[in-house]
Amino acid sequence: MSVFKNVIVYRIEPAWSQTLAEAEEALAKARFEPCGPSQEKSAGWVEPRGEANGPLVESIDSQWLVEYMIESKAVPGSVVRRKLDERCAQIEAATGRKPGKKEKKELKEDITLELLPMAFTRSARVAVWIDKAEHRLVINSGNASRADEVVTSLVKALDGFAVALINTQVEPAAAMANWLLTQEPPAGFTIDRECELKASDDSKAVVRYAKHPLDIEEVQKHITDGKRPTRLALTWDDRVSFELTHGMLIRKIVFLEGTGDGAAGGKKEDNFDADVAIATGELGQLVPALLDALGGEAAFSGAPADAAAAPKAAAAAPTTTTPADAEAEEEDAPF
Repeated sequence: MSVFKNVIVYRIEPAWSQTLAEAEEALAKARFEPCGPSQEKSAGWVEPRGEANGPLVESIDSQWLVEYMIESKAVPGSVVRRKLDERCAQIEAATGRKPGKKEKKELKEDITLELLPMAFTRSARVAVWIDKAEHRLVINSGNASRADEVVTSLVKALDGFAVALINTQVEPAAAMANWLLTQEPPAGFTIDRECELKASDDSKAVVRYAKHPLDIEEVQKHITDGKRPTRLALTWDDRVSFELTHGMLIRKIVFLEGTGDGAAGGKKEDNFDADVAIATGELGQLVPALLDALGGEAAFSGAPADAAAAPKAAAAAPTTTTPADAEAEEEDAPF
């Protein structure tokens, strides 16, 4: 199971009410197109099932799946610098003067454009799950800027769509510290063998445990001395193992043996449906259980009461709702 690996969970404004057909039509206006010869980046929506000209919004057990595609080109900086030095040397030999700062900048831009058609492309696909019934958005990424980009694209495409990062009554770091101190995790959860503790003072000291028992006095002493848990490995209901971070990022998700019992096999389309149904079914239970373990969810604050101001608030949401500890890591095609 690899549909979701690192996820960021958002709360969708409850008033959003577009239908499946309306969402399909809206996303089609921002369908992905590959980079042109001199284009550095292109992004847009692609078919989650991977079938050309298929639907952009798949509904499986009433759960909507969409997928965002990002393609980029990058010219190695060393090549650009070498070409720039050669160009500057040619100008100096022909005119007797050295190019100034402004001229060098323009030359660098010209060289980059000349080399872009020969540059290799890199691509990434980001799975997005929309649970309309529970007003929940789940993005399969641990990359802060990428999640912002996906949310921004959704906000632009879907009329009235607004989100906010889910906040809990108890900070994850405080809850994790209590679980480690008392060795009493919340009901349904078990503490696994990995965690990271970080000092909040100027020392910024970090202690990491990997494949190591955490029910030891050493861990408790680190916490009582002021170190805060920033990551803690947990297992929920013997079904899903994951790592919770202090910014409410759910990382390293693994669906354990038994969660796929009864899944379809053989046909690619059947496997897709089964994978999505299992992943959304398991995470659809894990997320509420985790929120309860953190004291419940704080009030939604993604959109203002004034409907006329909603578009402005929605557009601003992505810049303020991504977990601070989301990391810059690549995501491959999840389906």
